[in-house]
Amino acid sequence: MLAKVFTCAVVGLEGELVEVEVDIASGGLPQFLVVGLPDDAVKEARERVRTAIKNSGLAFPLRRITVNLAPAELRKTGPAYDLPIAVGILLASGQVPAVEERVAFLGELSLEGTLRHTAGILAMVAVARERGIDTVFVPRADAEEAALLPGVRTIAVESLAELAAHLRGEVALVPTPYRDGLAGDSPEAPAVDLAEVRGQEHAKRALEVAAAGGHSVLMMGPPGSGKTLLARALPGILPPLTPEEALEVTKIYSVSGKLPPGRPLVRQRPFRAPHHTISHAGLVGGAGAGGLPRPGEISLAHRGVLFLDELPEFGHQVLEVLRQPLEDGVVVIARARGTVSFPARLMLVAAMNPCPCGYYGDTTRPCSCPEGVVTRYQRRLSGPLLDRIDVHVEVPRVAYEKLAGTRPGEGSAAVRERVVVARARQRARFAGTRLSCNADMGVAEVREYCQGRLETAGASLLKAAVAQLGLSARAYHRVLKVARSIADLAASEAIGPSHVAEAIQYQRRGPA
Repeated sequence: MLAKVFTCAVVGLEGELVEVEVDIASGGLPQFLVVGLPDDAVKEARERVRTAIKNSGLAFPLRRITVNLAPAELRKTGPAYDLPIAVGILLASGQVPAVEERVAFLGELSLEGTLRHTAGILAMVAVARERGIDTVFVPRADAEEAALLPGVRTIAVESLAELAAHLRGEVALVPTPYRDGLAGDSPEAPAVDLAEVRGQEHAKRALEVAAAGGHSVLMMGPPGSGKTLLARALPGILPPLTPEEALEVTKIYSVSGKLPPGRPLVRQRPFRAPHHTISHAGLVGGAGAGGLPRPGEISLAHRGVLFLDELPEFGHQVLEVLRQPLEDGVVVIARARGTVSFPARLMLVAAMNPCPCGYYGDTTRPCSCPEGVVTRYQRRLSGPLLDRIDVHVEVPRVAYEKLAGTRPGEGSAAVRERVVVARARQRARFAGTRLSCNADMGVAEVREYCQGRLETAGASLLKAAVAQLGLSARAYHRVLKVARSIADLAASEAIGPSHVAEAIQYQRRGPA
């Protein structure tokens, strides 16, 4: 007898509807075959399914069983095919009645027949909804995650025996209601409050400007000047995730298997701080199950912050892969088994010392590095990479009087309010476009929203800066984007000379 059920596969961050066909032959020796380009985890489903069916009090047919996973050209990876294969066998053997066509089954089985947590549930439910599936059966541990999407019924299942009883009409499983994961949510307290950072008012202002426009930042200064503390305070002044952004981030973490236990939705903007020994694959994305890439640190920082401390210590190849994500907001990985793309709309926040000893240019402690060593150290960072960082800021040594002072600085909450207002202006300006913040603007948008609203005095100042600092075309547009963010913080639609002057201060000196 032949039975057909539906499930989903995950390729990159997208899904694909998979039809599971199960045929139980009337003759021939007992055999259990799985075809349709399965990986090792899917092939091992034969033993998990066989044992789970027996331990659930159901009968496993001692006949020739052939399972086909269609489309055959799509590589099937992971253990999420256990439940649909088991249901197909129960249907084909007549142990449960036929199910509706617009139903999908997702989940990994344990040997005792219970359903385990399965990575990528959100992406699979999303594609099921897009392909006309109106009901999905998922492990109970993943029900809240699946219920984040409206328009599809999510039914939580504890075990294969419970599901069989439901399909036979012996028990009724109640759908998990749709829930907006951000409803009634209050932002968590920041890990580091800006009030804890003594001095560095110029650097704090630069972070506020960067947060307002979503710009990347490079901080340079001696050891102990507060660069790391400033970077860790940045998430506390960023605006909260919108529902759409939260689902994007949650999908990435779900596919990566990094969702925190009991937290079906990522509510806070990510902050990723990989060590400088990270590999190229670890940063951009590496091979996962079946040889298909999985998201790397760049994509795990999507809609959040990627902090690279001691930037020159990272490998040259590792740093150069940042150029495409910073420019395009996406990571494209081509491998022999396929090409996948991961989103990478992030804020890069980097910190570095001016030299190996860290004290080049310091006013109180002499540098011990030869001039040639300092030059080679700074040249570890390529011009094209530095040219994609919008805000460059010096973080000098903090004076004793500021360290010992008792007067607290401005807290993150007050700064965040101004950033939220500035981002709201940008959302209104970019309504109906693909843009979400000023850092996303391309050449055409810079011409319309920045150059077209530049006051005469500001244009004259920018012209002089291009001539004196040797700014490239990219740097010219970068100044305008940063000036646009400064004007938004000032609630000004026009970009004045003061906005341009401050934006020029944040530019890298020398040829861009």
